[in-house]
Amino acid sequence: MSLPKRILIVEDEPLISMMLEDFVDALGYGLAGIADSLETALALAGEGDFDIAILDVNLRGGEKSWPVADLMTEAGKCFVLASGGSAESTPDRHAGVPVLAKPFTMDAVRIALAQFD
Repeated sequence: MSLPKRILIVEDEPLISMMLEDFVDALGYGLAGIADSLETALALAGEGDFDIAILDVNLRGGEKSWPVADLMTEAGKCFVLASGGSAESTPDRHAGVPVLAKPFTMDAVRIALAQFD
């Protein structure tokens, strides 16, 4: 029996982060960590101790998480973009990445993460 895939959550809103943590657990995945800032996300992504990341596009202070997405792409890591807005602002280099639209549902999270099974 293999270990469950480990999910890194990058989300700056505590309530949304907690909800995602609950969804990840209920869906049978493991939690690799939670980052609430660009700095923390870059550090955790650089460590690479996860299988899939849920990456909020817009972080606190107007920061975009594109540097984290770039790092994950370079490392060959799987990730889902989470956004409350349209995906039109997604850079071309990440245009093919699955998008998880807010507000999240457990079923939407399940479908997004299952793309990497």
